[in-house]
Amino acid sequence: MRRYEAVVIGASAGGLDALKALFTGLPDDFPLPIAAVLHLHRNTKDELITLMQRDIRLTVKYAQDKEKIKKGVLYIAPPDYHLLVEDDKTFSLSVDEHVNYSRPSIDVLFESAADAFRGHIIGIILTGANKDGSMGLKRIKARGGTAIVENPRSAQFPDMPLAAISETEVDYILDVNEITCKIDELVGAL
Repeated sequence: MRRYEAVVIGASAGGLDALKALFTGLPDDFPLPIAAVLHLHRNTKDELITLMQRDIRLTVKYAQDKEKIKKGVLYIAPPDYHLLVEDDKTFSLSVDEHVNYSRPSIDVLFESAADAFRGHIIGIILTGANKDGSMGLKRIKARGGTAIVENPRSAQFPDMPLAAISETEVDYILDVNEITCKIDELVGAL
């Protein structure tokens, strides 16, 4: 059985609702770190974290530069910063140019996490109205990780899931509530 070390998630339009639905079902003692990029306006404030923490049992916080990644925490990419995973399993933040019109970019997180965690990572693409994340998910799959995409038929905005499916031979295409069960199943095999 594969031993997973992290989960990375990307969402755009409709993503806050999808993330809350996904994480509401996870226990507060979830054994892996989770890093998520949600396309946020650069002026988004800390209320987002407070709002998410109300519905999610995991600790939710914005990732910080040079922060060591810890199990059982949901890290959100801060507004207007790319979030990257370094080889030593710490985060770094970047203000490099936008990727796919976005900063933070899902592709940036996914590609760096794929390189750091290799085949021990689960990548998830949720609802969204662009193609960000499709190349990053492809890298996760190429490095031996597991690729999960929200079912475009049930996604609030299907463009991002459809782009990911067109670029990558994904392992699972599931509704959000099914993704939670699949994560439990995959991680339960630790």
